[in-house]
Amino acid sequence: MTKLPKKGNNGEERNARSPNPMDIHVGSRVRLRRMLLGMSQEKLGDQLGLTFQQVQKYEKGVNRIGASRLFDLSKTLGVPIDYFYDEAPVAALGMAEDQTEYGDKTSEKSVYDFLSTREGLELNKAFVQINDARVRRSIVELVRSLAGESDNS
Repeated sequence: MTKLPKKGNNGEERNARSPNPMDIHVGSRVRLRRMLLGMSQEKLGDQLGLTFQQVQKYEKGVNRIGASRLFDLSKTLGVPIDYFYDEAPVAALGMAEDQTEYGDKTSEKSVYDFLSTREGLELNKAFVQINDARVRRSIVELVRSLAGESDNS
């Protein structure tokens, strides 16, 4: 008997062993929140009764997070359960672009991807600690000039 490739909710074929896009998204939200709290995978695992390797698999979307575990994660990380589904890609929701009020914008995705990195997180944390609005504006202008972007605002 020949195995047919699985189709995702959006109709696209995906390998039976590849993680589900929603599992990847939820895992990335776990990772983002953990990093925002400055918590290691090991510490999160200890609080949940898991190994850091299990936490790592959840964060990569390799292992699906069950309802009770998601509930425990929301308590441990101090966020409501719907936090894990915020910013979910349209494809992971199983909807066509025209079924949503607004589509998955590339610029929003790149911002989210950047904020999910250690550098993005560190830069964001440091930036919000700057109290002087003129200094913050100067930093934005500096970064735009380094990126070769003109000030459009």
